[in-house]
Amino acid sequence: MPYVRSSFFSGEDFADLADAQAKAVTWCRADAGLRIHGTTARRPAEVFSAEELHLLFPEPDKAYDIPVFAQPKVHRDFHIEVARALYSVPCAYIGQRVQVRADSVLVRIYHRGNVIKTHPRQAPGGRSTDPADYPPDKAAYATRDLDYLKRVCAGHGPNIGTYATELLAGELPWTKMRQVYRLQGLVRRYGPARVDAACAKALEVEVVDVTRIARMLERALEASPSSETTPGPTAAVLDLRFARPKDDFAPKGGRR
Repeated sequence: MPYVRSSFFSGEDFADLADAQAKAVTWCRADAGLRIHGTTARRPAEVFSAEELHLLFPEPDKAYDIPVFAQPKVHRDFHIEVARALYSVPCAYIGQRVQVRADSVLVRIYHRGNVIKTHPRQAPGGRSTDPADYPPDKAAYATRDLDYLKRVCAGHGPNIGTYATELLAGELPWTKMRQVYRLQGLVRRYGPARVDAACAKALEVEVVDVTRIARMLERALEASPSSETTPGPTAAVLDLRFARPKDDFAPKGGRR
């Protein structure tokens, strides 16, 4: 670069960019290319034609793919934002910063020099999500895995599993997923045995409504003896060392 600056354009005056480019080609071929190089003592143009030209690859038929580099932070939804598009990252990297190289085809995500994820490049506003990046308990909701929810409910009790299957039946089963999650919340609150028994009673009368299950469990809990009505332990009788017998308080002698 110092040679190009001092020999070609330093002190020169060009009409426009096209004029500068045309004169640069002439300078490379006539001046710089045919001079005797100070190190090799040979003409650069002759060395290039004889030894280097046949080693070059063909000229590209399209413009160079300029990549986008970024260092986004992994959000709580397991995604990063690159060039106004979202890409999922394994859940272990939540809250950490990753390095991204995005060209026109692929988005490569690195962490400490290692590739942890690769996605196809998305247009602005697009989204690329891999279900494997979610933790198991959230992957079912994110991917609408209805079979997974049924298996989880069946693991709490056969009637709970059947009730979840009835909830998810229909043309739009994913719209009932919140009710299944509420049913699982009742299991955590009241225990699987009580919820399974309540589901069995509801199935007998063909009532498929988690709100009814919650009411049944609440009423059953209210009907059970509370701690307030349960008699407590009998109070212990203390032996007072300095208590005076009742005879000490009786009047002595006659009336004065």
